[in-house]
Amino acid sequence: MSLPNQKHLFDLPEDITYLNIASQSPAFKAIYEAGLEGLKQKNRPYTIKGSDYFEPVVTLKKLFAALIDVSDYNRIATIPSVSYGIATVTNNIVLQEGNEILVIEEQFPSNYYSWKNLADTYNATIKTVSKKEGELWDTNILNAITDKTAVVALGNIHWSNGSLFDVKAISKKAKQHKALLIIDGSQTIGALPFSVKEIQPDALICAGYKWLFGPYGCAYAYYGAYFDNGKPLEENWSNRLGSENFAGLTNYQSEYKQLANRYQVGESGNFIYVKMQIAALQQILEWTPKGIQEYCKNISAEAVKELKALGCKIEDDDQRTHHLFGIELPKNIHLDALKKDLASNNIFVSFRGNYIRISCHLFNTAEDLKPLIKHLNNHV
Repeated sequence: MSLPNQKHLFDLPEDITYLNIASQSPAFKAIYEAGLEGLKQKNRPYTIKGSDYFEPVVTLKKLFAALIDVSDYNRIATIPSVSYGIATVTNNIVLQEGNEILVIEEQFPSNYYSWKNLADTYNATIKTVSKKEGELWDTNILNAITDKTAVVALGNIHWSNGSLFDVKAISKKAKQHKALLIIDGSQTIGALPFSVKEIQPDALICAGYKWLFGPYGCAYAYYGAYFDNGKPLEENWSNRLGSENFAGLTNYQSEYKQLANRYQVGESGNFIYVKMQIAALQQILEWTPKGIQEYCKNISAEAVKELKALGCKIEDDDQRTHHLFGIELPKNIHLDALKKDLASNNIFVSFRGNYIRISCHLFNTAEDLKPLIKHLNNHV
């Protein structure tokens, strides 16, 4: 049974056409209420118990583990950003001179700069995979993985246009060449089904403020066995064994908590953020990523046909996601005029070069895409 529209859960005015969740998600009412509960605790700090620093974080990790099909929630760390999670990964990798780190052309900066720094440190090479028209991303990525490849670092889709990557095949090829697979799931997790058990990445890093509806400043990480005994970016009190015992904190502990717990950011028990994140993940698990993907496909199908009829280029349905997809605009369109037109009519999308990136969710309907098509038609 397909999901019904969920706009009633959001505070989005009728005159706003919001097709830009890939940049920043709106909060739904349960998240807002959860945040208020956190504010009440801060208002009256004497109501905060010692367990409040830990137990809600465990609940949050269990929810995220369920979302990405991970059996042990101790392999999940809550972190402040993708760049923090990627920096944790690169902090625990030693390369050999001449090794290659594989990235995708126009990869998001947070999943590039740390790799460039790592390559420079060890005199290794960043190898960028590109694709020309008529070529397939997967073919080019798989062909680029060789015995020189030490790391494959990419999203499971292209963040700017929704092109799908066959990460299961990429994972298999990476393992054949003893290369690590590090996936940035920021533009998929929560809206597209993903199974760590099936894909077996060495790490999965994911922003929390997009498709996971968390506040800006939260993210998640899964760390596989390669990172079990690694070094965290910071040393904070709560990641050490026995830290739940406040009276014994100055009995300094040399051992970390097990698995990914060592990589938790300091103050991970943030009362406001964690409550909001829990409310968000509970709702996403109820909706299911599969249900969200099917809903977005249904509401965008007719619009895709109309956009193609206007001369826009959009990847074939089986080559891209439906919650996020790129529209390559006809070359005769005056971009600045189109941007101004859309903004003045409260139509919110992302521009990426000569592309418009559409990102939709359960608060959208097929009607939301009609104003975009109407105004775009005026500029063709």
